[in-house]
Amino acid sequence: MLLYILRRIRMMIPTFFGIAFITFILTRILPGDPALMIAGEQALPEYVDKVRAEYGLDQPIYVQLWEYVKQLASGNLGFAWHTGHPVIEDFASRFPATLELTLVSIILAIIIAIPLGILAAAFKNSIFDYVARALAFFGTAMPIFWLGLLLIMLFYANLNWLPAPSGRISEDILPPTQITGLYIVDSLLSGDMVALKDSLLHLAMPAFCLSLGTMAIITKMVRASMLEVLKQDFIRTARSKGIREFVVICKHGLINSFIPTLTVIGLQFGYLLGGSVITESIFVWPGIGSYVTDSILVSDYAPIQAMTLISAVLYAFINLFVDVLYGVLDPRVRYE
Repeated sequence: MLLYILRRIRMMIPTFFGIAFITFILTRILPGDPALMIAGEQALPEYVDKVRAEYGLDQPIYVQLWEYVKQLASGNLGFAWHTGHPVIEDFASRFPATLELTLVSIILAIIIAIPLGILAAAFKNSIFDYVARALAFFGTAMPIFWLGLLLIMLFYANLNWLPAPSGRISEDILPPTQITGLYIVDSLLSGDMVALKDSLLHLAMPAFCLSLGTMAIITKMVRASMLEVLKQDFIRTARSKGIREFVVICKHGLINSFIPTLTVIGLQFGYLLGGSVITESIFVWPGIGSYVTDSILVSDYAPIQAMTLISAVLYAFINLFVDVLYGVLDPRVRYE
């Protein structure tokens, strides 16, 4: 298995360089002049040219590409001029917010989708099945930005059940003592129940908004896998032996249908981790997604390139982890 992991990592390296190259080219052909953004729209042309030379933007594109590759090789993700900090520092400060939102979203999706998918398959054409189908349709069809606006209008503007979408915690409440950077975990570790309650309330809308699409996909996968497994001979054999239906479904059916579901969960986790840009922008969530959105608006190349590359790395390693986990759950899997 170790050789398989090393071979997969070796195969990832050209992919990462290809993604870095494509992202570099695409950012350079986007409209907007970064030098003008840095200098200001009212700046004199001479000063704009000076800024362009200072940041190397006056160099031929192949020279800029070579400098970018050298920076990547040294572990330097670049400098974000619109924040005045290295990109790696901005990412380190914002990544816990994105990670917390992603973890809560995927956990929420799993808690709702897997039981609903099991019930939909076990009681086909029942109310559970109709609810599962409706959720799958609604979750895949509803745009995230529209759902986010509806949630804000309903739960904040009209009902006033949840706080304003303005970050991870209310302004009049101190954040918990930083240990991991995850407010929920830090609140529990430090015993700060006030911060815990407020951070959970702030997480409710963005987490549900981000998880709905994943919830729909996992529900469909669990239902389809369970329906296929429940038709197998070993299920009929288990039932003929008088084993309780609950045990047949949960022990024999769920375990054998969980491997394809695991693939979907792994892929969706990688997607949520790198694709929370819209949700973070709507709910003013101080994560990497909103940071990259701000960078796009001001034509700041470095954070955009870094976000794309890091998302690709995370996605690739999550897929590798899921593949390795197959071998743990199913001894029939052979790595070659």
